[in-house]
Parts: sequence; C-alpha cells; structure tokens
Amino acid sequence: MTGINAVIFDLDGVLVDSHEVMGKAFAVAYAEVVGQGPAPFEEYQRYQGLYFPEIMRRMGLPLEMEEPFVRESSRLAEQIPVIDGVPDLLAALCDNGLRLAVATGKAGWRARSLLTTLKLSDFFTAIVGSDEIANPKPAPDIALHALALLRIEPAAAVMVGDAPADIRCARGAGVTAIAATWATVDEDDLLDSDPHVVLHKPGMLLEWLSAQAVSP
Repeated sequence: MTGINAVIFDLDGVLVDSHEVMGKAFAVAYAEVVGQGPAPFEEYQRYQGLYFPEIMRRMGLPLEMEEPFVRESSRLAEQIPVIDGVPDLLAALCDNGLRLAVATGKAGWRARSLLTTLKLSDFFTAIVGSDEIANPKPAPDIALHALALLRIEPAAAVMVGDAPADIRCARGAGVTAIAATWATVDEDDLLDSDPHVVLHKPGMLLEWLSAQAVSP
C-alpha cells in the first residue's frame, strides 16, 4: 500500500506562534549590541525560516546579537502560544501511525527545549536544528537528515512550512511541500514559492492526508 508515512514540520509559525516573543528578543538584542534606535524586526521577519547567523549576514547586523537574542527567547519561552489545533493534530497523526519530525531554523537544542517546555516533544521521533546540518534551509539538508532519522523515503513524506525557505527545502529533498498560511508573516511570498499544497489551518492537514490514502 502506498501513502504518506511521515510529516516534517517547521516550528515557528507552524506549531507555535512565536512572532511576538521573537520581536521582544530581537529588540533587546539590537539595543544591547547595536545601540539606540528602532530594531528592524520587520526586515528580520522577511528571512523567516533561515538560521539566525544567516539572517544577520543578510541584514548586515553583528553576529553578536545571537547571544542576547537566544537568551531572551529562552527566558520568554513559556509565553509562546501553541497554535490552536496543533496538539490535537499531532495526536491524531501519531494515532494514525505517522512518524513526525521537526526541522527548524532554530538551533537544535533551542527547538528541543521549547518543545519540551510546551509539552509537545513526545510527539516527535526527531527534532533537527540548523546547527546540526551542513547547509541550513533553503538547502535540502535538514529535510534529508530528518528523513534519515525517521527511516522514511522522500516520496512517503510531506513537509509543512510557513516560509519560502521551507518550501524550497522540501522540494529540494523530493518531499511534498505544504504551505501553512495560519501564522505566516507574508502569505504572498509563501505562495509564490510554489508549494505543492496550501493549507489554511492545522486541521486541514489531517483532512488532506486522509484523502491521500494514508498508509499507517
């Protein structure tokens, strides 16, 4: 029997809505390292899905911002809301025998810590961060590494993301690319990245998978 046997999720904007906390952390980091003036968080958001050092490089900001950004993000982790419907979705996917992974622009230890804090980590067989592969998104490395940990072939997996980098990563890995619009910053950019599937709320993923004759 053919079907989808695994789902790889991005973290921010897909499982959790971390934009407010990220904005606070970015403002603190900018003030500490760069100095006075408004922190360019809107520009930062345009690079969602990328690894923090790469975002700093593209924005021309000092990498020294990473330490206070990570510190503040970790301090405020309990304020990050899980997106409505996500716990029920993850439970249903596991009940149907699918294997789940997270492939995130965050460092792996940060992702694992956040998911543990939010009581979501037990749903996932693998949690992979951008510091744990050679080439972060939009390169396919992180998706391919997650697939290897899941022991799943690309054709039997989907990847759910809210940023163009996620879609390009999935396509490069030969995985079905699903655009999640429910907490994305720029829906137009996301749709322009040519996803295979577009979903507007978490519960739609289960409906779509059921229609694909999911193989437990």
